[in-house]
Amino acid sequence: MPTGIASREESLLLLVDLQPSFLGGIVESESVLKRCEFLARVAHELHVPILATEQYPERMGGTDDRFITLLSEPPYAKMAFSCLGCESVLEYIRKHEKEQIVLVGIETHICVTQTALPLLEFGYEVFVCEDAVSSRSDDRHNIGINRIRDAGAQVAHTESIAYEWMGSAGHPNFREVLKLVKDFA
Repeated sequence: MPTGIASREESLLLLVDLQPSFLGGIVESESVLKRCEFLARVAHELHVPILATEQYPERMGGTDDRFITLLSEPPYAKMAFSCLGCESVLEYIRKHEKEQIVLVGIETHICVTQTALPLLEFGYEVFVCEDAVSSRSDDRHNIGINRIRDAGAQVAHTESIAYEWMGSAGHPNFREVLKLVKDFA
């Protein structure tokens, strides 16, 4: 049963289309990238699997370099807007028996929404970090966030997810994560 709290053991972090070619027109793109990097570094520190997708990489280029060394596997190429359009993404999630999917990336109203909604239909608990997703305009972003929330996903802040993954200040990686919190503030 969903708890509404992100669990390190149950989570997978999915980076949606963090390709430099897409970021030029995205509202607050540098801030979004910074928050995505923060959560990816926390996930890496806490051994939460990290996957990335790339929309039509042959034409649009690959994932931003700052994420490559943090990934559990090379990015998955896709043509569909939903990350689940790449069967390997769903296979990875099922193989690793993760129940919670944390989504960050672009664009909120297109690829993030089209990934969140089927994940919910498949019975996954979905978390979307509002500070780490964006679109080409605020209205598109807000419509996407509202639609995702209305469908039953949890909308959270990247720091909330980081602290939920640790559970307490007694976590063995607390100091390392706290340093990341301060470095990315």
